[in-house]
Amino acid sequence: MDDNTIIGVDLAKSVFQLHGATCDGAVLFRKKLTRTQFQRFMLSHAPCLVAMEACSTSHYWARVLSEAGHDVRLLPPIYVKPFVKRQKNDAADAEAIVEAALRPSMSFVEPKSADEQALTMLVRTRDQLVSQRTDTINALRGHMAEFGLIAPAKTRNLGKLQAMVDATDADLPALARSLARQHFDRIDSLSLYIDDLTRKIEAYGKRNARVQLLRTMPGVGPIAAMVIEAFAPDMSCFENGRSFSAWLGLVPRQHSSGGKARLGRTTKMGQKDIRRLLIIGAMSRIGSAGRRGTSDPWIISKLERKPRMLAAVALANKMARQIWAMLTRGKIYNATAAKPV
Repeated sequence: MDDNTIIGVDLAKSVFQLHGATCDGAVLFRKKLTRTQFQRFMLSHAPCLVAMEACSTSHYWARVLSEAGHDVRLLPPIYVKPFVKRQKNDAADAEAIVEAALRPSMSFVEPKSADEQALTMLVRTRDQLVSQRTDTINALRGHMAEFGLIAPAKTRNLGKLQAMVDATDADLPALARSLARQHFDRIDSLSLYIDDLTRKIEAYGKRNARVQLLRTMPGVGPIAAMVIEAFAPDMSCFENGRSFSAWLGLVPRQHSSGGKARLGRTTKMGQKDIRRLLIIGAMSRIGSAGRRGTSDPWIISKLERKPRMLAAVALANKMARQIWAMLTRGKIYNATAAKPV
């Protein structure tokens, strides 16, 4: 492998910009290539360090170039932006990628395998269908409200609205009734797809030891465990549980100066899918504690001093650090274990 050469690639749909340089920053070449030309050029080039932003198609190209012998590194786009010089264009972006990749303290994104990307597709397809079903239900409830047909929120109350629409004494024009039934048919169809994907997620979880391990933690169900499995990199990438929690965006934003610490709201700068489900899981644990009582003094202490939502975010932060400990040590959840690192 040529250890003295680095190629920065600004990915796009059709035309890729390449910036070749030595490891001391001297420019070797600048090229603009089509997709076919890019693949041919990289496969014929001597193996070297290749840097790209972690964006659409980057994981695919990381696999292709890695198989050709290149050392591929994916950079978070937010870390590349400070290195872009004044005018923004493809050539400047490719050069900035090289500059950022050469920083000794730079953090990189772990490339995903094809199977891992298939799991992310499964999870996000289900999320998309759930969102579409929610949009359709809300639209239907809004339309029917214009005719005085009001039903409680939540999907489970949809049957009540359908009964109102089907009632013969309902003051509902024939056209509106027909359109409402189309909405119900669409909702039923989406529900079938969602149920099918949910079964696939649960079936995968039963075969996967890591998912089973994650499910031993209260507040982590089959969907949350699957999302962690699909989106989280190998836990060895993180020095400790705090680093994993920071990667999820569950730590306070810092604006410290002059030796004085100033902490603000959570950063929300990390992996949003896992963060969202951990907070939902934390809320469920807090809700259960309120209904049945809890012996967890940590949760009781937080609820006594903080609003429920702040307590849930703090609990999600704690859960993230415990997840790191569970996966790195291969041990099931233990409520009486020592404080997570």
